[in-house]
Amino acid sequence: RRLSSGINAEYGESQLKILVRPMYSSPALNGARIAGTVLTDEALYAQWLKDVKGMADRIISMRSALKAGLEREGSTLNWDHLTNQIGMFCFTGMNPQQVERLINDYSVYLTKDGRVSIAGVSSRNVDYLANAMHNVTK
Repeated sequence: RRLSSGINAEYGESQLKILVRPMYSSPALNGARIAGTVLTDEALYAQWLKDVKGMADRIISMRSALKAGLEREGSTLNWDHLTNQIGMFCFTGMNPQQVERLINDYSVYLTKDGRVSIAGVSSRNVDYLANAMHNVTK
């Protein structure tokens, strides 16, 4: 029978939800098994720590490069918060209008409250981002 409308559609949708819910609510064991292997093997654990440190250092360097880029662009604003914060995301301090300009004029996407993913910033795009942020905040 067709499930495009009516009681049959509601029944079909209900059955599909029953089938997929465990897939989203209870993730596969693969990730836990991988983590268990890495955390209990001395060599793998050492490599994991090295990789995590490398990722953290890259994020720190991108924060510094973004701040330096804004200063090179001639921004007179205080961007210390870029390097004082930690983690993969950064609150830029930009208002919703500035964020909208970044999105519309520069195709730089961030949340409306000005939070940007530093993990998405690279040595290839940091100068473009600095230029865009300077232009919308001056």
